[in-house]
Amino acid sequence: MKAAGFRDPILVSTTDGVGTKLKVAIAAGKHDTVGVDLVAMCVNDLVVQGAEPLFFLDYFATGKLDVATGRAIIGGIARACHEVGCALVGGETAEMPGMYAAGDYDLAGFAVGAVERGSVLDGTTVKEGDVLLGLASSGAHSNGFSLIRRIAEASGIGYADRAPFADATLGEALLEPTRLYVRPVLEAIKAGGVHAAAHITGGGLIENIPRVLPDGLAAELDARTWPLPPIFRWLAEAGRLERTELARTFNCGLGMVLAVAPDAADRLVDLIEGRGEAVYRVGRVVRGAGTILRNTETAWPG
Repeated sequence: MKAAGFRDPILVSTTDGVGTKLKVAIAAGKHDTVGVDLVAMCVNDLVVQGAEPLFFLDYFATGKLDVATGRAIIGGIARACHEVGCALVGGETAEMPGMYAAGDYDLAGFAVGAVERGSVLDGTTVKEGDVLLGLASSGAHSNGFSLIRRIAEASGIGYADRAPFADATLGEALLEPTRLYVRPVLEAIKAGGVHAAAHITGGGLIENIPRVLPDGLAAELDARTWPLPPIFRWLAEAGRLERTELARTFNCGLGMVLAVAPDAADRLVDLIEGRGEAVYRVGRVVRGAGTILRNTETAWPG
């Protein structure tokens, strides 16, 4: 750990999977991005603690190994690990005939990182009036795919058909990989002024942000302050989703939300944008509980 530049570190570990997005990859015959999703779901959870990813392991289970599929998946894992500076130190490939149908597989990932003692980002410094910065997502990331698949099936659109919301096939559009936020968020934390970070995964905007706020404080978001990506407009309209359901199931265009000191907001926006991320001032921390989502009736369909 000292050789990696740490003085008195605390280890942080995460584990996650890709979920039923894998069913889309299998149906579309496209397996080169779900490995990126796997790494992102784990390392994005590390960085919200202020931790730098150190190493990653994967678990790949299938009925019978298809070498080309396995190579594509592991290739995606390796690319993502390289992008965030995380070592891929090993993994397990399990063949279990009878457990998985022909062509099916499942993925799980495990990441370990470190943060200096006393520098853990635990939300205790969040204050009323803090600014909420939202980093743009690249789509649905890896959550809500059971609902997405049902909407696609009910709409009669195949994964090889043109997506109604993108210049790509539906399979290609849905398999856009989860963004890797590690480098820009770590740089923002080191620059000072970040009080908390929330990775927007299962539970969407409604449930994830309050988890990193102290009791008595709430996240107030203004839906007019960031663009709702076309995929979510299509899901809302084709699935006839209520706005609350949309915000509770999906990231709605924000894959990571930071609570930052008001006097640091402009500086941090410039820093994050300079690292190639789209970032928006999406709200503030107020007294209350949960997430207060305003102006969806004018900004979102439904």
